[in-house]
Amino acid sequence: MKAYLTKRYWFSASHRLHCDALSAEENRDVYGKCNNPHGHGHNYALEVTVTGQVDSKTGMVCNLADLDGFVHENILERFGHENLNTLPEFQGVVPTTENLCMEIYDILERGFQHAAIEKVRMEETMLNSFEYAGGREIRN
Repeated sequence: MKAYLTKRYWFSASHRLHCDALSAEENRDVYGKCNNPHGHGHNYALEVTVTGQVDSKTGMVCNLADLDGFVHENILERFGHENLNTLPEFQGVVPTTENLCMEIYDILERGFQHAAIEKVRMEETMLNSFEYAGGREIRN
């Protein structure tokens, strides 16, 4: 039997939304206050959804300790309390939450071996969230 497991994590990071290919005026028009030269921060809520067959012995899709350990080591430690603009992943890429969401999905897809990655969802504020499922249609 296939099942889905979603786990929620939190981390804080800062970024400045700015595209070098746009003029200063275009950046202000596109990104508004998020183009502040000093950047701004968010307390992100990250949801990771994995899927797989329920193990007949354990009754689980995967061991939560395995997921927690991977996310802590490869995502929270990497992005938490960082200025996203300074990280190699975002050189030449605007560090929007959409792009951060896709980067986190790719890290999970490449490295987490205990279950299939279904999707990543990130809340940037109480009013907006982003989801990415590796290009597949998102199951709700």
